[in-house]
Amino acid sequence: MITYDDIRRLPVVNTYIRKADESLTALGYTEHSFAHVSMVAETAKYILETLGYPERDLELAQIAAYLHDIGNLVNRSEHSQSGAIMAFRILSELGMDAEEVATIATAIGNHDEGTGIPVNPIAAALIIADKTDVRRSRVRNNDETKFDIHDRVNYSVRESLVKINQEKTIIKLKLSIDTRYCSVMDYFEIFLSRMILCRKAAEKLGLQFKLIINEQQLI
Repeated sequence: MITYDDIRRLPVVNTYIRKADESLTALGYTEHSFAHVSMVAETAKYILETLGYPERDLELAQIAAYLHDIGNLVNRSEHSQSGAIMAFRILSELGMDAEEVATIATAIGNHDEGTGIPVNPIAAALIIADKTDVRRSRVRNNDETKFDIHDRVNYSVRESLVKINQEKTIIKLKLSIDTRYCSVMDYFEIFLSRMILCRKAAEKLGLQFKLIINEQQLI
């Protein structure tokens, strides 16, 4: 079986992640490199593990998470679809089982809020993990006077926590933000479509999604 560690050690995969992030750097986007994909993998695993999914599903979710943004190498537009095709080829050439390749490719192809749908639990976990990775360290612009809205929203986040309640009925994204850089409503406005997709993904997993900012519940 192909494992998450196998994928992380593949030079070709790590080259694609690095080059994809270079493209996004040139476009002025926040960090989408190893820190991001590793964080997404960790959160996706936490979600499925907490809900009692099989170990192999956790592995597939982590692999999908590590590969989910390689499509940015081609173009930011429709990167989820191009990334799915790239992942399909990489995993097929490694000899991964076709059922597992299909599951991962489907999850990657559906992770973006523009066209994504949580069609299976792996996709749902990936969506939530990706869209909730909001943190100050993702901002690459060192000049606060030149922050765009995405910079301000990410830079404002002092603490971020994704947590499933003990009853396994609710998943919360709890944020503590510095309102000197971004108001609560700024965050809600810029990430509304992402939070709606998170809500749909949570429902796929039998959960309710809650967004809490500075102790205020917005969703």
